[in-house]
Amino acid sequence: MGNKMQTVGWVGAGVLAGVLATFSVQTIARNAVAPLPLEELQQLAAVYGLIKTDYVEPVDDKKLITDAITGMVASLDPHSQYFDKASFAEFREGTTGRFVGVGIEISQEDGLIRVVSPIEGSPADRAGLITNDLITKIDDTAVKGLSLTDAVKRMRGEPNTQVVLTVFRKDEGRTFTVTITREEIKTRSVKGEVIEPGYAWLRLSQFQDRTVDDFVNKAIELYAKDPNMKGLVLDLRNDPGGLLDAAVAISAAFLPKDTVVVTTDGQLPESKASYSTNPSDYLPRRFPINANDPLKRLPAGLKNVPLVVLVNEGSASASEIVAGALQDHKRATIMGSQTFGKGSVQTVRPLGPDTGIKLTTALYYTPSGRSIQAKGIVPDIALDESAEGSPYASLRVREADLAKHLGTDESAEEIARKEKEREEALKRLEAEAKANEGKQPRRLPQFGSADDFQLQQALNHLKGLPVVVAKQPEIKDRNPESDAGTSTPSPAAPAEEQK
Repeated sequence: MGNKMQTVGWVGAGVLAGVLATFSVQTIARNAVAPLPLEELQQLAAVYGLIKTDYVEPVDDKKLITDAITGMVASLDPHSQYFDKASFAEFREGTTGRFVGVGIEISQEDGLIRVVSPIEGSPADRAGLITNDLITKIDDTAVKGLSLTDAVKRMRGEPNTQVVLTVFRKDEGRTFTVTITREEIKTRSVKGEVIEPGYAWLRLSQFQDRTVDDFVNKAIELYAKDPNMKGLVLDLRNDPGGLLDAAVAISAAFLPKDTVVVTTDGQLPESKASYSTNPSDYLPRRFPINANDPLKRLPAGLKNVPLVVLVNEGSASASEIVAGALQDHKRATIMGSQTFGKGSVQTVRPLGPDTGIKLTTALYYTPSGRSIQAKGIVPDIALDESAEGSPYASLRVREADLAKHLGTDESAEEIARKEKEREEALKRLEAEAKANEGKQPRRLPQFGSADDFQLQQALNHLKGLPVVVAKQPEIKDRNPESDAGTSTPSPAAPAEEQK
């Protein structure tokens, strides 16, 4: 591994209520501290002293210091965060993939809580919450002004207790409430089935501790049902990320040995790293290098089976690492919509026995050197979310839309264009809401179902049949032959046969 971070990496997009955000856990002590700016520190001390002596009422010392640290870290980018004692304990709990809550991945947007994606099968999923829903109240508490950590605390609780969420759904222009009963969330990150003879669908909803083992077991099960597999759809839609080790391992399942999956770069020497398909790069660090490699149990056909990867704006970090690696090595055709663009690495460092800091320390790059940050992965073939199109695509939120995001700033023209498209989409929403008042709200079909439009297009691609590509791709497609209408691309070939 050379000078790689000797860490367990977590590369997710949001915070679970709970799950967490992108990070690598690292406890390496820094041998040197940057020179301190004395004048600025004197100003900080002066402000601290004035608050202590002149403020209208006494303020606790610990609160002042904690709030100062919190603000300093939060001002850097959307993903850096200070953990106090309570939030650090919740953070550690979330890494296990088991917790008591409602089961949604969340982030902040304009002071509100945005649903990145519900965990499949969770209470929030059963209650009908979907990606991009905005939570405006938790019980009787307005979300505006709450930190992400405070919002998570209020949504968590004891099993079998209830929480009432007030939700604004942009895609329908309406506000509603849902009452959700909390339960222990045991996330199942892998599911799949043989859709029809010769073609299978394998979905990853997160990259967790058990994801690689579950992926291997599911692949074995699918090949047992149909040993003559002609094509596979790897579904990463709304997968917010997870463990870096798992992302590298899933990539290694489809790529040859000694193939680069992802590289990282940052100020620290250990942030300059390259992760490949070698077992030493994906076996969890807590296991010895000689530990049993679960990928050895995979069906041999998986290395060469024609492959499509489905992604959308909810696919982030670890999902983008996998999609980027398979795209760069021409192992798969990427289909769907542009991904979230979460291409930064967070490192969690303890500040004591029960507090810590999650700090952005590096950026991710695909094998060809493309930065994922604020750009995401552009699909080879852009797909609408339904046969009717994607009329509200401009309302989707990605990394580039987050305040203080890292990356190249957009031009004034690009910002104006996006704003105009959002205004037009909101007008369409209002008109649709009036026309459909009192009717059942529109909902997209479940992933993997017979009505899953994008899955059907992926299967058509694998069979060499016409594919209905996006009517209005959000950005120019990587495939110049798929600008609009239909295309008839050839099935994804094995890695060594593609040009």
